[in-house]
Amino acid sequence: MTEYVQVSTATETREQAVALAGPAVERRLAAGAQVVGPVVSVFWHLGENGTGEEWQVLLKTTTARYPALEAYLLEHHPWDSPEVCAVPIVMGSDGCLKWIKDSVEKA
Repeated sequence: MTEYVQVSTATETREQAVALAGPAVERRLAAGAQVVGPVVSVFWHLGENGTGEEWQVLLKTTTARYPALEAYLLEHHPWDSPEVCAVPIVMGSDGCLKWIKDSVEKA
């Protein structure tokens, strides 16, 4: 298993995305976050197919800090049951990976 992950979620507005990302970084749950959008999502929800415009939040952290980041996102997300997914960062520059580790280990 990799030591680093990129975590993603989405919100309805840019303001919600920034409000979710900022404290996650301030609390050192993530080394950094990008807010991307708007993006178009195509999905199944409550048994129906739909599309919608969302703002994606991408956060970088370590696998050790992931549980705390997930708990934070689920508690503070404006949606009742948001998507929170993590994918492994299998390669990265030494400087970038050190930055992620050093940023979240100071917690």
